[in-house]
Amino acid sequence: MYSGIFSAEALAEALECIKTEIPFAIWETFYVTIAATALAIIIGLPLGVLLVAGEKNGVAPLPSWVMTVLNVVINLLRSVPFLILMIMALPLSRLVVGTTVGTKATIVPLVVAAFPYIARLVESSIREIDPNIIEAAQSMGATPFQIIAKVMIPESVPSLINNGTIALTTILGYNAMAGILGGGGLGKIAINYGYYRYQYTTMYVAVILIVIMVIIFQTIGTKATIKCDKRLK
Repeated sequence: MYSGIFSAEALAEALECIKTEIPFAIWETFYVTIAATALAIIIGLPLGVLLVAGEKNGVAPLPSWVMTVLNVVINLLRSVPFLILMIMALPLSRLVVGTTVGTKATIVPLVVAAFPYIARLVESSIREIDPNIIEAAQSMGATPFQIIAKVMIPESVPSLINNGTIALTTILGYNAMAGILGGGGLGKIAINYGYYRYQYTTMYVAVILIVIMVIIFQTIGTKATIKCDKRLK
């Protein structure tokens, strides 16, 4: 695998791929990662808040069976490996976007895989809030919605951003794995060239670019977390 990766032929093949396919693959990876993360947050954020607020002693208690069903569904989806979940979600991809291959089709299983993970991250962030702050809001007559919207979420913003960055980089990794089943982006480049054509130099270029994207996302997320953390001001 490692022999000949710096040969003239291998470098020429990698350079040709960089010129013709890599730029669009980078855009596909970025687009799918951001779109899937945004949709997963839209679903996972309210679920994560509900996991805390809907508890027996929460600000908006729900029936125990509702909480049980919610926890079971989230745990089941989180426990299924992504590649298996992606195969299971193929009918849903066809229903939503009309196809089971390509960039758009990849977004559906990514969202299905990511929103339970995000829900648990949000739950963890909300639980870090000092209970005294919530009790103070309740004593002043705040409604459950006001407590959630004006106390719980704002107080957990730094943790939410930090956990959101973790989710974003995780989804980026899932997106790369989706190349095995016809997904686009840098994962497809790595699979098609490195696995099917034995052009390992091109595969390493794709992997390095994925690593660089992870570093960029993590750096931005870390700086945003520090900027929003009132304890550091």
